[in-house]
Amino acid sequence: MDFLRPTTWEEALAAKADRPDAVPIQGGTDVMVELNFDMRRPATLLDLGQVAELRAWGMEGGACRVGAGVPYTTIIEELGGPLPGLAQASRTVGSPQIRNRGSVGGNLGAASPAGDSHPPLLAADAVIEVESRDRGVRMIPATAFYLGVKRSALEPDELIRAVHVRPATGPQYFSKVGTRNAMVIAVCSFAIALRPGERRVGTGLGSAAPTPRRAYEAEELLARELDWQAPLDPALLRRFGELCAAAAAPIDDVRGTAAYRVHAIGVMARRTLTWAWNDHLGRRAA
Repeated sequence: MDFLRPTTWEEALAAKADRPDAVPIQGGTDVMVELNFDMRRPATLLDLGQVAELRAWGMEGGACRVGAGVPYTTIIEELGGPLPGLAQASRTVGSPQIRNRGSVGGNLGAASPAGDSHPPLLAADAVIEVESRDRGVRMIPATAFYLGVKRSALEPDELIRAVHVRPATGPQYFSKVGTRNAMVIAVCSFAIALRPGERRVGTGLGSAAPTPRRAYEAEELLARELDWQAPLDPALLRRFGELCAAAAAPIDDVRGTAAYRVHAIGVMARRTLTWAWNDHLGRRAA
């Protein structure tokens, strides 16, 4: 196995263009597990850990641009204000050691349906910035990024450079069901993002279908029927949960049954909307 370690973004792009079969590795929280269990044996590993610009974040064009190598710990400590949903999800990832190494870029690269960052990225209308040496930059909406189980829209010569997420304009929440509270892969997860100025709500489902996905019918229901100045209608809340559950297409596996996942998505949808709505009304009253 060859091991490549570029120190600049340009070197990384050149290495990926010359060796499109190279597997990128940042924190190694997914790739090393696969190597240790002999589930994957790539000819080349492309270590991006020395590319400093991937660990930077800042505001760009009205959005928060988060480098692909920014660790979850940084998101929790520095981005909880503009990106509360992503910060909440980051707190549920693994252990402190894993949060210090793992990154949203790595989560996206693995494209696992159970990745914790995917639901809040979908709910917040995130856009993924990818680049190749020969074809330049592409901006891929999160809704178009996931193509199948551990398959993404990345081309063989492309690398993930950053994620662009507009700062929250309303409450955001993330909820996750697991067999315990830490160091666990999600049985299923759900994220919600309220946008009072646009009078709409974003959703994201995780570990409940072959890919992370949004509950579009549930979003459309709220866009039509929510009264943004009134308490939440229990019937509307119940219908929202039903539509979110209907958007799921899970499987039975060792972590849970499909029926349980569908039920849990409905429960989490109702709970997160209730939490977010209470926050929304509280902000109005203040």
